[in-house]
Amino acid sequence: MSPARPPEGAQPPLGGEARSARGALMSTAPLLSVDGIHTFYGETQVLFGPSLQVRPGEVLALLGPNGAGKTTTLRSILGLTPARRGAITFDGRAITHEPTHRIAAHGVGWVPDDRRIFPTLTVLRNLEIARKKTRFRAWSLGECFALFSALEYLLPRECENLSGGEMQMVAIARVLMGAPGLVLLDEPSQGLAPKVVQDVMHAVQRLRGEGVAVLLVEQNVACALGVADRVSVMQGGRVVHECPAQALRSDAALRRRWLGI
Repeated sequence: MSPARPPEGAQPPLGGEARSARGALMSTAPLLSVDGIHTFYGETQVLFGPSLQVRPGEVLALLGPNGAGKTTTLRSILGLTPARRGAITFDGRAITHEPTHRIAAHGVGWVPDDRRIFPTLTVLRNLEIARKKTRFRAWSLGECFALFSALEYLLPRECENLSGGEMQMVAIARVLMGAPGLVLLDEPSQGLAPKVVQDVMHAVQRLRGEGVAVLLVEQNVACALGVADRVSVMQGGRVVHECPAQALRSDAALRRRWLGI
């Protein structure tokens, strides 16, 4: 029997040095801990106790069908839809009941699925107003240009005149200008051309290399498995399976069981 083929776009198995680096990463304390949160929209409960952890320099992919609670988990972390029960800790600080602006000030960045950039402002102005000081490192304009070379030429343009892919580049660069320790990415490949998706996933890999923690919600499973270190699968507002991303990349039966592909 031939070995299972990884999904298209997945990374090759880790070599010895990379495995050692991942092992060192797993020995570090989590930057983000979500512990048994219960979140509601009005009287309708959406999350039923999911727990997860993300360490500095780690990419955790949150996968599962539409309506599983993935985006609500991000919103709970951000305080946009606060958890009624359970605990959320970031950088050693309890943030479960803090307002969103304070959570962002601690170093949590968010790239929502609709990007939410200011359409009537230029690209440069969108990036400049995102600057803030946290205990983490802010990225420079030059570093953002290194991630997305097109940004440098888009600086004077108003954002309402950008393509979807260009808006996504601005949204990611804007978060980095705000000195994040953790970046929450909600469906970053949605509606983008394949080349732009590739650029976005390369940016995720760069964040990992710089020690930034990433929590990635993504329907494109191949892309998610290609950049993730670990995977949490959600169904019905619960985390039903956790494993290294490599396990799903290399095992077709495991992907079919938990992801239906």
